[in-house]
Amino acid sequence: MISTATSVGLPVIIPIDTPTLGDRSYLAHDGQLAVVIDPQRDIDRVLAVASEAGVRIAEVFETHIHNDYVTGGLALAEATGARYHVNAADEVSYARSPISDGDVVDVSPTMRVRAIATPGHTFTHLSYALEAAPGAGGELEPIGVFTGGSLLFGATGRPDLLGHTHTHDLVHHQFASAHRLAEELPERTHVLPTHGFGSFCSAGSTGDAIASTIGTEKRQNPALTQDEEQWVADTLAGLDAYPAYYAHMAPLNSSGPSAPDLSAPEQADKDALAARITAGEWVVDLRTRTAFAAGHVTGTFNFGLDGQFATYLGWLIPWGTPLTLLGDSPEQVAEAQRELVRIGIDQLHGAATGGPEEWTDRPLGTFGRAVFADLAQVRHHRQVAVLDVRRTSEYADGHIEGAVNIPLHELLARVDEIPDGEVWVHCGVGYRASVAASVLAARGTSVVAVDDSFTEHAAASGLPVVQAA
Repeated sequence: MISTATSVGLPVIIPIDTPTLGDRSYLAHDGQLAVVIDPQRDIDRVLAVASEAGVRIAEVFETHIHNDYVTGGLALAEATGARYHVNAADEVSYARSPISDGDVVDVSPTMRVRAIATPGHTFTHLSYALEAAPGAGGELEPIGVFTGGSLLFGATGRPDLLGHTHTHDLVHHQFASAHRLAEELPERTHVLPTHGFGSFCSAGSTGDAIASTIGTEKRQNPALTQDEEQWVADTLAGLDAYPAYYAHMAPLNSSGPSAPDLSAPEQADKDALAARITAGEWVVDLRTRTAFAAGHVTGTFNFGLDGQFATYLGWLIPWGTPLTLLGDSPEQVAEAQRELVRIGIDQLHGAATGGPEEWTDRPLGTFGRAVFADLAQVRHHRQVAVLDVRRTSEYADGHIEGAVNIPLHELLARVDEIPDGEVWVHCGVGYRASVAASVLAARGTSVVAVDDSFTEHAAASGLPVVQAA
């Protein structure tokens, strides 16, 4: 909760985090009426926050047509009777309350929202200043600004998600938008972004910050401390790959997605699971990488719920491939299902719960787990291939000498490049390595997953690490 109440009557702003996608939604209320900004698809979370606060949702706002998740905005507005504010310039196929730069929405006598055009992440991006009176009868003034994918903590939203032909224009718009916010809003104004908590929508690092103000950003955000030419060059040079499923999000959001169906999927037995694996469908094991390596159904993939599950599954799975989930419990499957509907994967072919012995009659698959010190020792005794599945930019910053770099999101298309023999696969901390190891094990590769921190332990273990010049 972000309490802005320096005196009676100021709104309370409640962040609603979705850490696996690196996003935040917000509910702000004055004790009676509430506004919601950029709600995720699973709107029951927002409704629960409103119910707990004892407030009625009156207005729902979108900062932009999102590229990294399916919005719950329309469904939330329909469920609550709230007005749904979407930029008048956005081409959408549903009824909305059109809003444009400078428009003011009076929520109550003590709270209003003002739209500020901040193009850069998209051409039609809006930020929203939350204005309230600091005291009884006082003039309303900005206390927070919902910046969506514009000004983030120490960074901005990336400008390349609409395609390379628009990136040059958008990056300059983004710079101008950051400066507009910094010039128009008081330094004490809370900065309240949607992206920037691990989201691939960020351009540049947002660090570990969980709160900020306009004044803080003016002192530390490169978009506000560097000249435009340098900032644009640095931003463009730092852009990296983003999840493939992003291509499907804007069309879904423009069409007006409904509330998700979170009813339990049909249960799949051993025969059904075997048939689906044979048919080339995806059967995904949600358990931890430790449990998966110790025993799993051959042919399944491991995307554990203890990492960025939806991001990486959505990135790798061929869109539309039938998907079955395996989990320790119905609750684990339900959690995964909730994650998936946020990126538009609504239909599951089925699910099974329990353990691998209950999912197959065949011998279980296994593979080794290790740390970088183990790899250093092994390389003294025999030749093994090292596969680095980090992104290209991570590899360029520093890598084990002789390692083959195939970023995880390219692995399915480049499996023919995997070296023969025993393959030791690593990433930054272990999650992506386990995903990659499961993919390779399903193909019959002899694989060991390195479950360790590259930054902390690779060089310290005696491995020859090539550092960036």
